[in-house]
Amino acid sequence: MKFKNLLVITNNYPNEDNSYVGDIFVKEQINYLKKHFETVNVISPVAYGIERLRKTTYKNYRYDNVNVYFPKYLNIPFFYNKFRPLWNRLETNAILRFLKSKRISFDIIHAHFTWPSGAVAVELKKHFKVPVVITEHTSTTFKRAIDEKDETFINTWESCDAIIRVRSTDISSFEDVGISKSKIFHVPNGFDSSKFFQDSTSNCRKKLNLPLDKKIILNVGNLYGEVKGHRYLIEAIYEIVKHRNDVLCIIVGKGKLENSIQEQIYNLKLENFVKLVGGKSYDEVSLWMNACNVFVMPSLRESFGVVQVEALACGKPVVATFNGGSESIIVSDEYGLLAEPGDSQGLADKIELALEKEWDEEKIKKYVEQYQWEYITGKTLKIYNYI
Repeated sequence: MKFKNLLVITNNYPNEDNSYVGDIFVKEQINYLKKHFETVNVISPVAYGIERLRKTTYKNYRYDNVNVYFPKYLNIPFFYNKFRPLWNRLETNAILRFLKSKRISFDIIHAHFTWPSGAVAVELKKHFKVPVVITEHTSTTFKRAIDEKDETFINTWESCDAIIRVRSTDISSFEDVGISKSKIFHVPNGFDSSKFFQDSTSNCRKKLNLPLDKKIILNVGNLYGEVKGHRYLIEAIYEIVKHRNDVLCIIVGKGKLENSIQEQIYNLKLENFVKLVGGKSYDEVSLWMNACNVFVMPSLRESFGVVQVEALACGKPVVATFNGGSESIIVSDEYGLLAEPGDSQGLADKIELALEKEWDEEKIKKYVEQYQWEYITGKTLKIYNYI
């Protein structure tokens, strides 16, 4: 590796014990990248008020050769979309002051998400003369940026040295807005094989106090936006229980939609068939995955959807939608089934097919090995060395 010290800038980052799991995939990647650097410094700026919004408290911490910092600074949420140059300047200045106060040195910057982390990173590049790599993770935001030819995004992409996109089919979209294909690379997100692996379904159900005689359908995801498709999942369960009562759908996650989702469950009289169990620590998620029969992701749009890969690593088939990301993972009906997004009846049909099908769990686990972080990290390191 030609670089010794890595600086990571990210919009969100988990706390020390992973009880808050915001953008956990960034931390998981760093757990493998850190072996190739003397020091990794992670900066996740926290505007005053964000902690209340996210219902968490950020404290700096260190593990191995990784330093994690949450510098606080003053900004106004209104500026996030309406006055981006001002938001960018305030955040960039705050990070600059922090880097100088801590005397943090680095040879390369990896920013996760174009806005605002990537935009800040290319400003830092002007001061420190180091290369910048940006990973663009979003789906809806990315599509809007391309469709509207968003100057903030385009200027940021033009100014960085390499762009990593987690969905391969989007490479041509960058070219549509004038970004050279030579600086764009496809690298998907990955999973940690030491955390996500097949375990006894019955033992995991006993640990979680779940029924042994039910077909369990699992969904894991934040309850923040309609784009995750929870409404259609609940409608699908409503269709399924019209003619069978042996199913239990469990939704792991928390967010602002929790009350409206619970209301939908009550209105459809599904209290015995759909359970919201709240957010769970990252280390506990694999227990829930191993306890289920089928993992379901009903998203309307996804850039990738790493939870699908984690479920596959536990030997579980996935029912997902044609959402932009899932079809790049569920490439065969040997690993799962795909339904049209927003189609509750179609989703119900696929879930029932999955519940009745005999799945080759060994084949599923073998297929998903390509997404282990060890392999994904190697691709990322090649890009670092390329620029």
